[in-house]
Amino acid sequence: MIHYQNEIMTVFQSILYKTTTTLIETTDAVILIDPNWLPNEVDEIKSYVVRVLNNRKLYFIFTHSDFDHIIAAGAFPNAFVIASQAFANNPNKEQAVQQIEKFDAQYYISRNYPIDYPAVDLVIEEDGQKLELASLTLVFYLAPGHTEDGLFTVVEQQRILLAGDYLSDVEFPFIDSSYDDYVATMEKAEVIFHKHAIHTLVPGHGTVTAKPTEIAERIKESKVYLQSLANPDAELELQLQNKYEFFDEMKDAHRQNVEMAKMREYIE
Repeated sequence: MIHYQNEIMTVFQSILYKTTTTLIETTDAVILIDPNWLPNEVDEIKSYVVRVLNNRKLYFIFTHSDFDHIIAAGAFPNAFVIASQAFANNPNKEQAVQQIEKFDAQYYISRNYPIDYPAVDLVIEEDGQKLELASLTLVFYLAPGHTEDGLFTVVEQQRILLAGDYLSDVEFPFIDSSYDDYVATMEKAEVIFHKHAIHTLVPGHGTVTAKPTEIAERIKESKVYLQSLANPDAELELQLQNKYEFFDEMKDAHRQNVEMAKMREYIE
């Protein structure tokens, strides 16, 4: 299940949707981002955490509130939780829990921990908010667009960007919240990339890259795709079909994106 590893970071990848869980170790803390999916995968991640924790403080960062990203919150009841203000104030908390319960019931899945919406201990209210730990600094940026409550996290000294459900190599942008917000978040991602000299990108789904040229290309591709939604055509769908292995399963998301872009134009 380990997909990527360096001197401070281990990234697990689920068999479902190539969803990532990231673990970062510092001298005084272990930071876990979006632990997920299946019970055996959660058990493997939990065993790894128990093995490396060594009396350090356990932090959680949730990149957003989609049910697949909060599905294992209850497996780590003593973690200190960090998330955006919109995540903490989410009016649809119960719906997210119900989605987890529905998923588990559909596949006859039982879990050995409670299913709850995470309570947030440190609320991120603005871009540039920081958490200073002994050996590293986390810098947070609000990232709405995919969802209203998205959050980017930069591990400053190591030049890592934890991007949540953005900048994937296996998915085009999924706009579930706001087209304009998504466009603005991609502009913000480009600024962050240059400002923090980002070297390593961890997406919520897909492949970690430690190549700045590839990170820049993923940002560019997302921006081009968003621009193309203004005048979508059959050629665009063909390009997506050729680029993304599982496009047939994502086609509805693309068509929803088109509608989101059209809605913006109608409102204007």
